[in-house]
Amino acid sequence: MEMEMEMEANGLESNEIEKRKVGIMRVRVESEDSSAKDLDDFMIRRFLRARDLDIDKASALLLKYLSWRRAFIPNGSISESQIPNELAQKKLFMQGHDKKGRPIIVVFSAKHIPYEGNLEEFKRYVVYCLEKICASMPRGVEKFIAISDIEGWGFTNSDIRAYLAALSILQDCYPERLGKLFFVHVPYVFMTAWKVVCPFIDSKTKKKIIFVENKNIRSILLGDIDESQLPDVYGGKLPLVPIQDS
Repeated sequence: MEMEMEMEANGLESNEIEKRKVGIMRVRVESEDSSAKDLDDFMIRRFLRARDLDIDKASALLLKYLSWRRAFIPNGSISESQIPNELAQKKLFMQGHDKKGRPIIVVFSAKHIPYEGNLEEFKRYVVYCLEKICASMPRGVEKFIAISDIEGWGFTNSDIRAYLAALSILQDCYPERLGKLFFVHVPYVFMTAWKVVCPFIDSKTKKKIIFVENKNIRSILLGDIDESQLPDVYGGKLPLVPIQDS
C-alpha cells in the first residue's frame, strides 16, 4: 500500500515537472517562431519527451520542425496528386485500432519498388501517410501501431535512402507518435539492409520495435489487438484498407 502511494506521488510530481517544462518551452519557442502559438500542449510535450525533457534540445527540435513544415508542406497538406507513383504501389494500409485505441497500419515492404527520382515523392508519401494516421487518432490518443510485413522482400525492394528518409521524418518531425512496430515474415536477406539502418534509430524508437517469429505472429499481435480489429491477413476479422481510402 505504501509503495503504491509512493509511486502515485512520484507520478504526480513527474507530471507537474513535465507540465511546468511545457510552459517554459512554449514561451521560448513562441519568442522565436510566432507560428508556435497554434500548437497545443500535447504537441510540445511530445517533442519534450522525445528529448528526455531537455528544454534546450526539445526547443531546437521543434523550431527545426516548424521551419521544415513551412518549406515541405507550404499548402498545409500533401495532395494525392503529388504522390501518384507511391499510391499506385498500394503498400500501406490503415484500419482498426489496438486495445489502447491506437490506429493500426500495415506496410508491405515487398511492394515498395524504387524508381528513378522517387526519393522526393517518397518523402511526400511518408508525410501524407503520417498526417492521415495522426488525423485518425481518437481524442486522447497520440500514438499509432505498425505492422511491417517483409514477406517476399528482396534486393530489388531495397532502398536505403528511402528508409533513412522515412526514419528521419518520423523521429524528427513526428516524435513520440510511434507506439509499437512489429516486423513479421522477415527473410534473412532483409537483415543486410537492417544492419545499415539500425545505427540511425534512436534508443526510444528501438525499444518499440519487435521482430516476430512466423509461428508466433497471430498470438503476439493478439496481445495488443483484439481479433475483431486484427487484419484478416493475420487471422483476424478486419479487411485491409488502403491508406488513401481510409
